[in-house]
Amino acid sequence: MNKPLRVAVVGVSTLIGEAVVDELRARKMPISEWHALDDERNIGRPVSAEEGEQTSTTLPVGDVAAFDFSRVDIAFFCGRSALSERYAEAAAAHAWVIDGSAAFRMRPDVPLVAADVNPRALDGVGTRGLIALPGSVSVALATTLAPLHALAGLERVDVATYQAVSGSGRFGVEELAGETVALLSGKQPRGRAFGRQIAFNVIPQVDVLDADGMSREERRLSQECRRVLDLPGLAVNATAVRVPVFFGHSLAVHAAFAAPFSVADAARVLQRGTGISLIAADSSTEYPTPATLAMAPDKVYVGRIRADSTRDSALNFWVVADNVRKCAAHNAVSVAHILVNRAQ
Repeated sequence: MNKPLRVAVVGVSTLIGEAVVDELRARKMPISEWHALDDERNIGRPVSAEEGEQTSTTLPVGDVAAFDFSRVDIAFFCGRSALSERYAEAAAAHAWVIDGSAAFRMRPDVPLVAADVNPRALDGVGTRGLIALPGSVSVALATTLAPLHALAGLERVDVATYQAVSGSGRFGVEELAGETVALLSGKQPRGRAFGRQIAFNVIPQVDVLDADGMSREERRLSQECRRVLDLPGLAVNATAVRVPVFFGHSLAVHAAFAAPFSVADAARVLQRGTGISLIAADSSTEYPTPATLAMAPDKVYVGRIRADSTRDSALNFWVVADNVRKCAAHNAVSVAHILVNRAQ
């Protein structure tokens, strides 16, 4: 990309907002000016700047409510649905708006894009407009399923997700850290962020439960994967679990397909898949875990790949990905790269 960009990061004080800023810098996007924006609670908070940016020390967080989005080419909205619902559509009249919240994911007129899976969904976006990003678990799952679907025709997915506390934001990370210290000190944990203790515990609920017992996170995962994979009839059966891990979502995936194939066939297509790293059983790593490979920011890691002995044309495997950096920030900046490169 040659043309310098004017960029705004809305929700810059969130974990995802900070990761988007880091990702923009790491990938050397040519930015002529950038604006750190948030709600009134964070106005004036310093955001570090690098040499060669508007200042070599810090940038203050500005008020998103007072910002004129005609001043930028791209605006990243980083995870807070309230900010997206209030400002994103108006901003999209002037710039590309890449929204990481759940606010617009199910709107049929808004493309839902995982850059490694369905970049062609951006073909209808002009020089400005609103683009929604799937949730982190949906990005990880769709990234691994896409090449397998091309191989054998995906028919059904049963998945259990083991989601890090960072999926609920900074408060979740602070809660796990605080509870861990309290318990190791012989004190009682507060249990505020997740309604009960999360340290040294597993909670089989992410987001609120609907009347039918399905959580909103489980429903979102099903809907988003169908949209991203362009498989409106795909059967997705999900259970979302919160685990005491700071960063890195894990998924146990059981997928059924229309055509027969071998595990070796599946391994080959996964090895060639965009954004995927397959961990072979005979490697020194053996399989991915959140505390090890998940912290590498640019891949979705797959391991424990094996045939389902109870069904024909079915596969079991394990997935790990950094939910904040790979599945959220890296995806957002990748979408921006596609838009800008196409425009030039």
